[in-house]
Amino acid sequence: MLTGERSGGNKTNTSPAENYYLARRRTLQVVVSSLLTECGFESAEKAAVETLTEMMQSYITEVGRCAKANCEHTARSTPTLSDVVITLVEMGFNVDTLPVYAKRSQRMVITAPPVTNAPVIPKSLVAGQKRTHPAYIPSHFPEFPDPHTYIKTPTFREPVSDYQVVREKAASQRRDVERALTRFMAKTGETQSLFKDDLTTFPLIAARPSSIPYLSALLPSELELQTLEETDSSEQDDQTDTENNHNNTMHDDAGADKENSVLPPGGGVPTVKSNEDNMIDNPYLRPVKKPKVRRKK
Repeated sequence: MLTGERSGGNKTNTSPAENYYLARRRTLQVVVSSLLTECGFESAEKAAVETLTEMMQSYITEVGRCAKANCEHTARSTPTLSDVVITLVEMGFNVDTLPVYAKRSQRMVITAPPVTNAPVIPKSLVAGQKRTHPAYIPSHFPEFPDPHTYIKTPTFREPVSDYQVVREKAASQRRDVERALTRFMAKTGETQSLFKDDLTTFPLIAARPSSIPYLSALLPSELELQTLEETDSSEQDDQTDTENNHNNTMHDDAGADKENSVLPPGGGVPTVKSNEDNMIDNPYLRPVKKPKVRRKK
């Protein structure tokens, strides 16, 4: 009873592909058994029948593989009788003996095996409709691949430009950031609880007492400090530009006076370079000038 239940369970668990291959294997075993009966054997061991079945299956597989190779060598997709004949000749089989062997008198007639459909390979991804060959492509050419291999699938979304949606998203992000910072400070710093029994429910950030509570009202804020720094830098740049212009003017006047004093009476140009050549006139070596920031009135 146990053996029957186990075999029945294995039979129900087999896949369609396994059933298809098992049916083909049983057909080959019947053929081998009939050939042994024609040769005069009354019985045979199971191992011997399995060995002969494996040899026949290997021989048929090799014939099919070589026939397929000869077919593809001549730019065709379906093998013909000539491909099989060439394969048998290359494998050393005498093709002329086939008609005589097919018309033998003592041959056994085997009933046709039940028709079993080839297992259907499930498709992993189905997208779109499969294309057929256009009129200018021959029908024996390979078919087009699955549509999901070449269909254009954009992986991005167009940015939302609606004013209301943008404002709502910015507000929600700001609210989430504030909530996350509050939770972080509540977990890392001192907290106070509304309930004395449960300290983990609704924690509040503990207020830090200051010795000078009015100091924060007297000191300027960070925004005011940043504005003052920008104003000071702009004023300093203006002062630096004024000094540089004044120095350049003085150097130009001194150089002109020196050139007039060095020139000979004949009006010839001296070979000695003036002091202006010693000054570096390179825009990359000039002092950095910060952009001017206009004050908001």
